[in-house]
Amino acid sequence: MTIEIPERMRAVLLTGHGGPETLEYREDVPVPRPGPGAVLIRVGAAGINNTDINTRIGWYSKAVSGDTESAAGSLAAEDADASWTGRPLVFPRIQGADCCGEIVAVGAGVPEARIGERVLVASLQPAADAAHPWDFITFGSECDGAFAEYTTARSDQTHRISSALTDAELASFPCACSTAENLIARAGCNAEDTVLITGASGGVGSAAVQLCRRRGARVIAMAGRAKHDVIAGLGAERLLDRGEDPAAALGAESVSLVVDLVAGETFPALIACLKRGGRYATAGAIGGPITTLDVRDLYLKDLSFFGATAQAAETMPNLVAYIERGEIRPLVAGTFPLAEIHAAQALFLKKTFVGKLVLLP
Repeated sequence: MTIEIPERMRAVLLTGHGGPETLEYREDVPVPRPGPGAVLIRVGAAGINNTDINTRIGWYSKAVSGDTESAAGSLAAEDADASWTGRPLVFPRIQGADCCGEIVAVGAGVPEARIGERVLVASLQPAADAAHPWDFITFGSECDGAFAEYTTARSDQTHRISSALTDAELASFPCACSTAENLIARAGCNAEDTVLITGASGGVGSAAVQLCRRRGARVIAMAGRAKHDVIAGLGAERLLDRGEDPAAALGAESVSLVVDLVAGETFPALIACLKRGGRYATAGAIGGPITTLDVRDLYLKDLSFFGATAQAAETMPNLVAYIERGEIRPLVAGTFPLAEIHAAQALFLKKTFVGKLVLLP
């Protein structure tokens, strides 16, 4: 099967760490060619994620201590450690961790039968030269991603999907949902749990609400009051306002699992909410990465802490199966043409919506 592929494409190049001006929309970028073991994908849609913003502004640098919104306005990053891996990023870079598209060409060693497949790309991938099991890369960070008309990806990290959902709907899943699924699986979420989820209106948070409910857990979600109805519709049994003190609202030792995507000033109250033997799990800190822990709570209450970035091999295949069986649903708050990425990221930072924003090449 042969599909005509152009020489040039539209794409957004990240030219360095900084503000929106570092994102350069171009219409003359060479279309990449798939190397051995890789595929070329015509991108149908690409979701926007916190990691795109964090990487652009250098929020992962240890020189930054504030939340993502304040850091975006006053960059204090050191380029040497401004990527999430702690290694310098290579510029220019095409970002975009979420990709839904169609395979249009294959590299050496990949069956030509894959051409024509509709696929999702794993956002978190084992490094090709991984020295240990925790050595991962992010699609669109350590390699070029989906903010373009075409992208390449490793064949083994590109998953065929059969679904009636649109490209935009499917592109809302990979990064947020795989992050949430990996997080709650590592923390052992089950039907016996009462789970408190912070940042529940965001991509990962809203996915965590659905995925915890899928496992039979009782869900309490924290988000802005205007978003409560939508989150309740995803399965949250109780809603707390984002500014509310969860320990005061729920009582001490009231939940068995905290899924925290915010951190910041709320962290001590979240620990107070945990029952003895409870678990705290995190994959984000948009409210600020620096917080306070009374270590006596950790050991006297026999708590377990889980950080989750590197993903288990079954995470993406499981996620694809959930989507195909209709066990989780997409939550697309809006779409933008790729050329309007500045406007899309400006809206993203306002956090006035529930779910995901998606770019269409």
